Amino acid sequence: MEKIKELLVKYRELILYLVFGVLTTVVNYVSYLIFAPLFKTTTIPTVIAWVLSVIFAYFTNRVWVFQSHAKGAAALFREVLSFFGARLLSGVIDVGIMWVFADRMGLNDKIVKLASNVFVVIFNYVASKLVIFRKK
Repeated sequence: MEKIKELLVKYRELILYLVFGVLTTVVNYVSYLIFAPLFKTTTIPTVIAWVLSVIFAYFTNRVWVFQSHAKGAAALFREVLSFFGARLLSGVIDVGIMWVFADRMGLNDKIVKLASNVFVVIFNYVASKLVIFRKK
């Protein structure tokens, strides 16, 4: 039992990141399902779902995963801008990976999407850990 406790303490951040990453994905998917019937295009509900899931991810990552202690308007603004910028970049990377490997090269889009999602989750973790919520 003590060994399990040590592992949980050692990998707390990664475990919480994965848990909240799954919850963020749920927020994104459910948001899309709620808003999709209201529009004739997938673009608007996808953007709404992205915004809601990134807001959810920011607050959960800030409070529980990386336990940010940034205080003051300037520090919070930098943190929010960095977080949304990294997520926007990973969203563009995701679209780019899908376009190159599925659309242009004709690889199976489901496999490409799975690989892309793994890459995006890793990218988002590294960006959050090393840039956005780095310890001073």
